[in-house]
Amino acid sequence: MEYRTLAAAARAAVQSELELAPGFDGLPTFEENAPTFAENAAGKALHYSRHCEGLLLADDSGLVVPELGGAPGVFSARYAGPEATSLQRIEKLLGEMRGKTGGERAAYFVCVIALAKEGRAIAVVTDRVEGEILNEPRGAKGFGYDPVFYFPALKKSFGELSAEEKNHFSHRGKAFQRLLAALFSML
Repeated sequence: MEYRTLAAAARAAVQSELELAPGFDGLPTFEENAPTFAENAAGKALHYSRHCEGLLLADDSGLVVPELGGAPGVFSARYAGPEATSLQRIEKLLGEMRGKTGGERAAYFVCVIALAKEGRAIAVVTDRVEGEILNEPRGAKGFGYDPVFYFPALKKSFGELSAEEKNHFSHRGKAFQRLLAALFSML
């Protein structure tokens, strides 16, 4: 996962390692049904931190297309239905973008990370990366909407970025750096 790679890069400063919460699969699930990324991330962090020791990190992220009223938004993973594949979600998005040009194709990825301990919020941070929706997929790297999300600064889709480029420029990478800064400011 991206956060393990990001944490490994920062490990010397953090002196810690990210791990999946012990027994996570056996914990009561949290229903992500809030209308915002922040509420979903904070809800997950608070919920799972009541069942685990130590600091617990949770995120919510997705693609926002203003021309589509913010869709896919918090429904990014379920945009074409709960069992849809990434390809099916991309096909639905491209179908809804058909005929849109220029600024109508503007989009951004957003990530909110929440950190909690024993049912108490420690930090909530967010960041985003601006781009636009391509007419067709480009690149086979990444996941989700990456192949149709064009990042003008590098003139590539997220599906064409190396792991290092993506970790540096992505919404998750930027939000994780904000989380580290917040943690260091608390020391």
